[in-house]
This record gives sequence, structure tokens and C-alpha cells, in this order.
Amino acid sequence: MIYIHGAGHFHPENVIDNDFLESLDIGTTNEWIMERVGIRERRTILSLDYIKTTLNKNPAAAVEAAIYTNAETGALAGTSAIKNAGLTKQDIGMVISGSCTPQHSCPAESATIAAAMEMEVPAIDVNSACSSLSAQLHLLNMMREDALPEYVLLLSPDNSTRHINYADRNSCVLWGDATSAMVVSTRNKSALQISQSCFTSSPAGCDKVVFSEHGHFDQEGRTVQTFAIKRSVAIIRELAAYIPDTPIQDIKFIGHQANLSMLDFVCKRAGIEQDNHFFNVDIFGNCGAAGAPTVLSQQWNNFMRGDVIVLAVVGSGLSWGGVLINVS
Repeated sequence: MIYIHGAGHFHPENVIDNDFLESLDIGTTNEWIMERVGIRERRTILSLDYIKTTLNKNPAAAVEAAIYTNAETGALAGTSAIKNAGLTKQDIGMVISGSCTPQHSCPAESATIAAAMEMEVPAIDVNSACSSLSAQLHLLNMMREDALPEYVLLLSPDNSTRHINYADRNSCVLWGDATSAMVVSTRNKSALQISQSCFTSSPAGCDKVVFSEHGHFDQEGRTVQTFAIKRSVAIIRELAAYIPDTPIQDIKFIGHQANLSMLDFVCKRAGIEQDNHFFNVDIFGNCGAAGAPTVLSQQWNNFMRGDVIVLAVVGSGLSWGGVLINVS
């Protein structure tokens, strides 16, 4: 059993709204964007002047243009999660990070974040793109309780707009930047308990969604959306089977924040009531691995005793997984 003690998140201050994207003269409009993906705004670590002037044609230049590094946004979100858990950084015994867009393969991004937070603890990366949180939690769930420290800090710094081609209307309307953080324990109980987890992947599809180093984001859009819908519905049904006395329409659902149209279709197919669907993709865009956990962080005070939450995510790899959370 894994217990969630606190969650935190960080969204940068620069807002990319649909009017701004329309001003880039790339063949998109607010109406076109809302009809296709249901996203009104996104956040970015880049300046709007940089995007408008360059359309980010050279992603390598975006590293220098960025206002924040992943280590900085990771430290901000991590500090928030630790505070919300009622702990101090001295209580944390391990840092684990994973995302679609780590800034380094060496050193581990978890180490750069831990250094920014002035923490001297084991730091490792468990990375499976947008499914990173599910991979992290499932791995911890399979480990012996005495093999882990009392508290572990999980992070997903996904500042993906560094890799977005703002001349491509199909991808630039989707992505926003965010960093999520979560403090968990297998030893100390809390109100939010992860009773079940699942994670798997199909490496044959590893070329369907790609963030290449110093390159632009690329995906097979139709194929990936079909995959995301099918796997999200399958995760809901798999985890719901562990709670036969709870009708699916009573489950609270947080999905991978790819786009609102996709999420609405998942809810319809799975039987999730609209009032039980929690999301933020409409105002923050697709924030990769950080998307679903930032929803959990924002909604933390709205969950009540007796609630059952399914968090389901899908990602490059191709990978998918989820957790069943009980609120006591």
C-alpha cells in the first residue's frame, strides 16, 4: 500500500492563449482549436516574444531562451508538495523524477532537482514519458516496505514547449509546461491510499510519439489518439474491477491531459459521469507526465472521505498505467 501525503505543482507565468496562436498566422483560429482539442490556454517557460519572433525553429536555442530550467521548476513544485504534506525536506529519503522532456540524461534529472533543493539523498530517474508517474508508483508498489525510506518525493518536470514547432498548428495548440510533485510513503498512513496500481507498455510502438534531443516534437496523431482512448478505458475497467461494490459512474476520474475532446470521449465510453471528471487541460494544455498529477494537486481539497479515484495515464513507449486511490 502506498500513501500520498501531499501534492504540489508549478505552472510558469507566461500564458499562450488561442488569440496569441492566431496572431502567429499559421492557419489556426480560436474556433478551430476549441473544436478540435478544447484548449483555451497553456503556460510556457519561454517568452512570448521569443516564440513570436522565432516560432522556435531551432529548439536548441530554446534552452538558452527559457526562463526556468527543469531543476528550478522541479524544486518549486517539490517544495510545495513537501509543505503541503506537513513535512520538511529533511524528512525526504529519496527523490525520483521522470518526464517527456528531461534536460539531462546524465546526470539524472532527479539529482539536479535534489541539488537545487539542497537535499543529499538517493536520487534516481524512473522515466516513461507521459506515463512516468504510473511507472514510479507501480515500481514502488512492487518493492518491499523496508527497502524504501519513510518518505519519497516523486517529480515530473515537463517543460515541453522548448521542443514545440510553433509553425506547426497541429502540435503547437496542444502543449503547455508544468511540473508536478508528490510525497508518498509505504510506511506512514495518510488519507489518500493507493490500493492498486498497473503499468505496461508496447515497445513496438516506440516511434509513434517522439521528443528528440534538440529536435521538435513529432507524433502519429490519429494512431496515438486511438491508442490513448482505448488504453484509458481499459485502465478504468481494470482498476474498477477491484471495487465491484462501487459503480463506475461513482468513480472520480483523472486522465492523461492530452486534449479535452479525447478525455470526454474516454468518459463517455467508460461510463464516467461528467461531474466526476476532473481535468485542467482546457487552461493548461497537454503538460505531459505532469498533467494528471497537477489535476490531483489542484483538486486535493475537493476530495471527500469515501471517494474512489482512478488516475489513468498513457504515454510514449507506448506505455500506459494507472492507480486506484481510496480516500479515508
